[in-house]
Amino acid sequence: MMDETAPALRALFGSAPWSALPLSDTGGAARVPTMLTQAEQQLYFWLARDWARGAGAIVDLGCFAGGSTARLAEGRRQAGHAAPLHAFDRFTATPRVKKRVLYPAGIPPFEGNDILPLAQHLLAPWQGQIRLHPGEIEDSLWPGAPIEILAIDAAKSTAVLDAIAEMFFPSLIPGASVVIQQDYFHWRQPWIAVQMERMADCFAPLAICPDATAVFMCIRTPDAAALARGACDRLSDADLAAGLAAARQRMAGFGQEARFDRMLAALAANPGERVSWRFIPPVADSA
Repeated sequence: MMDETAPALRALFGSAPWSALPLSDTGGAARVPTMLTQAEQQLYFWLARDWARGAGAIVDLGCFAGGSTARLAEGRRQAGHAAPLHAFDRFTATPRVKKRVLYPAGIPPFEGNDILPLAQHLLAPWQGQIRLHPGEIEDSLWPGAPIEILAIDAAKSTAVLDAIAEMFFPSLIPGASVVIQQDYFHWRQPWIAVQMERMADCFAPLAICPDATAVFMCIRTPDAAALARGACDRLSDADLAAGLAAARQRMAGFGQEARFDRMLAALAANPGERVSWRFIPPVADSA
């Protein structure tokens, strides 16, 4: 159960105070290309600058060219906190993504898919504050240091989802750690909502943020039993559908029923599929 500060926390996050922040407050971070929506950019920056207390590290899973990391780093810099920021990614980009995201942001065209040098260049203003971890996240290691903000935009399969939970969730601090599930409402990744629901005794929903983000407070550090219960890779489609139905009920106050309907329809249209990029839209999908 959440402690006596829970109502105040829910009221704070429910009022979306980050939405009032001008993007100009993020300084040089605003120039780093990102796939985040404006609301998500504001949320990341606000969490690092105005909400965090420096109780643990910031971990950014799936940072692309560093856009989310830059906004977190600038928020932490302005707050004056010394705890480190760790960014994990493959640091690759397809020609399509380069054309859609990087080049319109002023990045000169370049050959190849490797964007690690680009990320290092873009994040140079926060050098010394950030440690980049290139490669597959599930092959990485976390030393067990406390984590205050855990931003997840990498759970593109159930296998990676479970690996992320096993590696990072045991380092969350009850009553002090926030988990950002950036793809919680994404129809191609219905397993995220299921995992959070199967560990409902460990995480309390605080807010949603357009387009598909949900924010949770850690209320109990997941132990081995909770992690086993939350594992999704071996769940049947029926189990996933049941988890989505339960999540929809718990999240009813956020008014996202249509998003859950779409996730359920996508699950039915992709039987047995557990990798997001292989998902095809439901036949009747008009969203």
